[in-house]
Amino acid sequence: MSSTGSISASPDGLLMALVQYRVPIVEKPEDVQNNVDEICRRVASTKAGYPDLDLIVFPEYSSSGLNTAIWSYDEFLIAVDSPEVDKFRKACKDNDIWGVFSIMEPHHEEGKPPFNTAIIIDNNGNLALHYRKLQPWTPIEPWSPGDLGMPVCDGPKGSKLAVNICHDGMFPELAREAAYKGANVYIRISGYSTQVQDQWIMTNKTNAFQNLMFTASVNLAGYDNVFYYFGEGNVCNYDGNLIAEGHRNPDEIVTAEIFPALADKARINWGLENNIFNLGNRGYVAVPGGATENYLTWIDDLAKGQYKVPWADEVRIKDGWKYYPDGPQLGPLPDKFKK
Repeated sequence: MSSTGSISASPDGLLMALVQYRVPIVEKPEDVQNNVDEICRRVASTKAGYPDLDLIVFPEYSSSGLNTAIWSYDEFLIAVDSPEVDKFRKACKDNDIWGVFSIMEPHHEEGKPPFNTAIIIDNNGNLALHYRKLQPWTPIEPWSPGDLGMPVCDGPKGSKLAVNICHDGMFPELAREAAYKGANVYIRISGYSTQVQDQWIMTNKTNAFQNLMFTASVNLAGYDNVFYYFGEGNVCNYDGNLIAEGHRNPDEIVTAEIFPALADKARINWGLENNIFNLGNRGYVAVPGGATENYLTWIDDLAKGQYKVPWADEVRIKDGWKYYPDGPQLGPLPDKFKK
């Protein structure tokens, strides 16, 4: 289903590189700028090593880091129209490559917490996709839940790309939304520590198989003096099997060549296990064309804004708990953090 991810690619093969970026220690605004410059350098050096490379992916928090004490302050945020993103655009254009980047984006409404954002930039330096994390990792992350839905864009070599961020990948509903909109490559950028390593691999596989699409996922790697981040970049085939898998090494580059057209053909030609089609066309052997009515209570309730699990009233942690007892702190960086 793919090559070993070598320096060359087939005319219809999408060659990608997943960079297990070393978890950055960010303590002051200049650290963010240094990360942006380093990421741009990595774009150029990786393309030089893999001349046929079509797509490069960097993990969540690779630009702004994971320092919870300063996450929400203005000086550490990066707007989509910022000089920092302009550097990403230039790196993609100069190196003729598509790129996926992580930024912490200011909210468009004053006084509201920022968005955890992923952007896809094409090989001409244009913004191809803008995504805001739909499911912030509660009760730790202080980000506003995303308001752009699950966009899909045309990518290189016949791909249709969607991106999700870290905890988003634990929700099969979001992967299904991307596939329902036509995505055949589902990219996941993450900043997970080792507590969920097994679940990381499991969900990347199931998101692929349940939706007949490739998944390409990359995590930070290394130690930030508090947690260890496991790397483990991986690419899954549309049948759920691993094509390529990284280790725990910081700065390791996981490469793979995939053929998006094969996922498209599976969706058209598979009879057994074409589950994304069958969901809305149930029992077409007995019912010509299949039954199409909604039979799922939670979908009905969610559409009405009435989603409530039977144990909702007993859920203990529904706020920032010990991490943000007074809510996320916004605005200019306090003097105690300035160096």
